Amino acid sequence: MSSWPTYPALQWLAVAEHELLLFAAIWFAIFALDELAVDLAWLRLRLSGRAWTPRLSHPCTAELEGLAVVLVPAWLESRVIGPMVRHALQSWPQRNLRIYVGCYRNDLATIAVLSSLAPDPRLRVVVHDRDGPTTKADCLNRIYRAICEDERRSAVRVRALILHDAEDMVHPAALTLMDRALDTADFVQLPVRPEPQASSRWIAGHYCDEFAEAHARDMVVRHHIGAALPSAGVGCAFSRGAIDRILAARSSAEPFAAECLTEDYECGLLVHQTGGRSVFLRVRDSAGALVATREFFPSNLVASVRQKTRWVHGIAFQGWDRLGWKCAPGDVWMRLRDRRGPLVALVLAAAYLLVLLWPLVLLAKATGFAQPVDDGPLLRAVLAFNLASLVWRLIMRAWFTGREYGAIEAVRAILRFPVGNVIAVLAARRAIAAYIRVLAGGRLRWEHTVHHVHVCQAASPARSEAANERHQPLPAAA
Repeated sequence: MSSWPTYPALQWLAVAEHELLLFAAIWFAIFALDELAVDLAWLRLRLSGRAWTPRLSHPCTAELEGLAVVLVPAWLESRVIGPMVRHALQSWPQRNLRIYVGCYRNDLATIAVLSSLAPDPRLRVVVHDRDGPTTKADCLNRIYRAICEDERRSAVRVRALILHDAEDMVHPAALTLMDRALDTADFVQLPVRPEPQASSRWIAGHYCDEFAEAHARDMVVRHHIGAALPSAGVGCAFSRGAIDRILAARSSAEPFAAECLTEDYECGLLVHQTGGRSVFLRVRDSAGALVATREFFPSNLVASVRQKTRWVHGIAFQGWDRLGWKCAPGDVWMRLRDRRGPLVALVLAAAYLLVLLWPLVLLAKATGFAQPVDDGPLLRAVLAFNLASLVWRLIMRAWFTGREYGAIEAVRAILRFPVGNVIAVLAARRAIAAYIRVLAGGRLRWEHTVHHVHVCQAASPARSEAANERHQPLPAAA
């Protein structure tokens, strides 16, 4: 056509659209095959009965086999730390429980709240000898040193170290279940259940969708194929032996790497790497509610992007640098899934760029200013496969969300799918920039998520009010 030499820019735009389409289509197909493999593994477990969630026949609050300590790092958490500690002490009446809250000497508001709590011999407040904020791992290490000092003074060795955050709402049965599981395991992870927020159906709500699927499918599959289980940083317990092996592997006196942004994820993998056994414990209580850690996740875009930036930086980049790939095939597969975040974000960015380019190229073709670029039968087949896999993925996402949160949230899960994608792209961009900055000699930055309301504080409709009175989530289907 005469328009080819006359309007080269528009023709090159059509070529660029085709190349972007080819790039995105191939990678989306690879990601779809990966997700389909996990789906098939989960369906096989489900049909065989091995992925069925057991239900407790009675309340599970028996005394512990040994001393269990809960480590709670706190920086600027004066709004939530009081309700968290009170609720945990009330929900877990066991005498062998100790809750260690680590705070900073320059965070007077948090110290004041902790000082105002009713005296309880099971509560220990550890004030860091450095000004905050440092990293979460550094605060955990300070708590760990206090635990070791108490062990020396009392001559009583701790049996289990449990991680929780200041915004967590624990389940009454969780402590005993983790304690029992440690009879045969070195690391136990319970599900995390983000709570819906009426004021943030889209940003906070997308966490409900992602965790509902990850902690009902992905973690179940990882557990059953014998792959290493990452720690979510909350609702998880390490045996004392597992911590000792991590210390030996690191040749360190501190179990948590202060320079790591996702020290909890790393410790979970190190349990498996050092020969320990890990368990993902998915159980429902006698009322049908999931035994899980409940919490509110970020409700605005900026906070959500900052949080996921930390996850991508710590898991994808630092995980690659610090843990490598020397592991069994099942673990290689799961580490590939864990670390693919930046690549997924790049492909998503290409796809959304295509959405912007498509009407311009379509107009150029319709007006004769650009020649159509033939997609070919192979690319058309890949696009058809991707469309089918997207529909399947949306169905699965809605099903997992609906099973835990109800039919309305299941519908919202489909509509929220692009929200999670946009946040992932923005977080990956910031994570890449942060990683490059660190490689260039810059300082590692810890971006703390500020929490304003604890779950049991939230003034909400009758549904949440009744759940808070029982200190447990509402019943849900198995």
